[in-house]
Amino acid sequence: MSSLWNRSVVALAIILAISLLGGLLFDVPAALGILAIGALLLIFYHTYHLAQFERWTQSDVETPVPLGSWVWEQAFANLYRRMRQRKEAENNLATTLARMREAAEAMPDGMVILTGDDHIEWFNWRATSYLGLDPEHDIGRPLANLVRQPEIIEFIAHRNSGEPLIVKSARDPRLTLALQIIPYGTEQKLLVTRDISKMEEVETMRRDFIANVSHELRTPLTVLCGFLETLENLPPDDPETPRFLKLMKTQADSMQRLVNDLLTLSQLESPQNPLKEEPVNAAALIRGVYEDALGLSAGSHQIDLQIDSATKILGSEAELASAFGNLASNAVRYTPPGGKITLGWYNTGDQAVFEVRDTGIGIAPEHIPRITERFYRVDRGRSRETGGTGLGLAIVKHVVLRHHAELIIDSTPGKGSSFAIRFPLVRCMP
Repeated sequence: MSSLWNRSVVALAIILAISLLGGLLFDVPAALGILAIGALLLIFYHTYHLAQFERWTQSDVETPVPLGSWVWEQAFANLYRRMRQRKEAENNLATTLARMREAAEAMPDGMVILTGDDHIEWFNWRATSYLGLDPEHDIGRPLANLVRQPEIIEFIAHRNSGEPLIVKSARDPRLTLALQIIPYGTEQKLLVTRDISKMEEVETMRRDFIANVSHELRTPLTVLCGFLETLENLPPDDPETPRFLKLMKTQADSMQRLVNDLLTLSQLESPQNPLKEEPVNAAALIRGVYEDALGLSAGSHQIDLQIDSATKILGSEAELASAFGNLASNAVRYTPPGGKITLGWYNTGDQAVFEVRDTGIGIAPEHIPRITERFYRVDRGRSRETGGTGLGLAIVKHVVLRHHAELIIDSTPGKGSSFAIRFPLVRCMP
């Protein structure tokens, strides 16, 4: 039995005992009077504390529990202890909920909690940017009234929890979103939105790469197969045979250059191929590139060499030779006979610069941001005529990035171009 009940029984027993004692000492009316007064005092005492309890239940939740006295002191103390335990449990629950919301806010995906009738209960900030939701006004509103893309509304209405929906964002056409619905609880749903733009971009690059490689190989293979069929039907001493063999070798060399450039790009992009850093004698390396450019030009151009620095570069000699060589060979290929090409190595400020300048055909401004992409060509026909693979500047870009350098391109159509690789101070050695 409770302490309140026990103490109340004891109080009644004491009042009854005093009444009996009064009856023995005085008379029955005196005993009844004492009993009535004691009962009234006890009723008043309990009524007073009940009134305190009632006022407390109707007050603010932060109002402390009444103190009480005698038998009510223990009752209020027990109530206070239970209230404190409940408060601690609520605080723990609130802390856990806050941590869960912090974790949900930190998620890279947009998350929206929906009721059974697709009203919004909660969403994180990613959903705000992906779906255009307003945290101050959209809680409790139907999602269909806020998202203006019919395919998304239909996807949610059909409760599709299988394959995700891939859709372009109406807020930002550059974003591609994948939406998925995850049912949980009784009728609640979690709508997850994920930005897959990079994945789509990579997939597009993969498709384009395969298409470009196939296209680049198809022409020389077609030529080789055609000549082989022709040679099969020619007598061994036919005078056309040497010419056919020369053309076949040209096409085979073209395919070999393409395969070599693809292998080079693959190595540059591989995370298992860290940069091998060593002091590179840039001046000696550029002299070798100059000699190769003279051989490729075969006297068709005026090629000058200007070495004004003895600075060495900390990096990979093979990669730097590939980048420098590609820039020099491009200048020879795209400069008409009689034009001038200059290879320079000099210091400017705290940077070392390798520059190739030419008086060639130049590049229109709209093409410059893309010419370092794989297989991007300003003039496809001219590129094939000059023997280019469409990968040279892509190789240059990757070498530049691996050496933390910067590629500066300046070109004017009809007047020529300048390609400069600027190496930072941390790469320069005296």
